[in-house]
Amino acid sequence: MLRGDDASLLEGWIAEAGDSELASLAAGISRDIEAVRGAINHRWTTSPVEGQINRLKTLKRQMYGRASYALLRSRVLMAA
Repeated sequence: MLRGDDASLLEGWIAEAGDSELASLAAGISRDIEAVRGAINHRWTTSPVEGQINRLKTLKRQMYGRASYALLRSRVLMAA
């Protein structure tokens, strides 16, 4: 289903998974079915952006309570 880019198989998989140990996963996927279909059908991804956000949040977490905004700003700019 995922490798073949065929979102039409998704409902069948959700029905099968609903009767197995994957029932909570299937319920979560069915709640957000449109987003899952979009992810299967389209090749666009936000992974590079999410990686940058994660890197910036890590820097911010490291600097929390240690120094001023100016030092945080310079570390972010130097890391870029």
